[in-house]
Amino acid sequence: MSKAMVVDDSRAIRTILARILGQLGYDVCQAANGKEALTVLHDEGNVSLVLVDWNMPEMNGLEFVKGVRSNRDYDAVKLMMVTTETQIELMMVALEAGANEYVMKPFTKEVIEDKLRMLGVLQ
Repeated sequence: MSKAMVVDDSRAIRTILARILGQLGYDVCQAANGKEALTVLHDEGNVSLVLVDWNMPEMNGLEFVKGVRSNRDYDAVKLMMVTTETQIELMMVALEAGANEYVMKPFTKEVIEDKLRMLGVLQ
C-alpha cells in the first residue's frame, strides 16, 4: 500500500483529505505544519505523495516544498499544494519550487482524483 501525508494546520481539512486518500487506497499520515511534516517524512520513510497547504504556522507549505526538494532522498515524492492561494503568480512560485501539482480550495474529491491521475499515482 502506498503511503501519503496530508499537511495542513486545519484538522478538518486534514481529515477530509485523509478520508479521500484512504478511499483511494493510501495509508495516510498527517502533520499540522511544514516543520512537523519534515519530521514525519523522515520518520515514516516511504511516503510517496504529500498534499500540503500553503499557509501554516512555523513552516509554510512553500518552505516545506523547498525543504523536501533540497534533499535528494525525496526526489521521487510527489508534492501537491492544496491551498486557498488563487493567484497565478503564487501557483508558478510553488511549481518552480518543486511542487508537482496545485489544487485550489475549496476542492472536490473528483478534483483531487483528477490531479492524482495527472501525477500518475492513480489509475
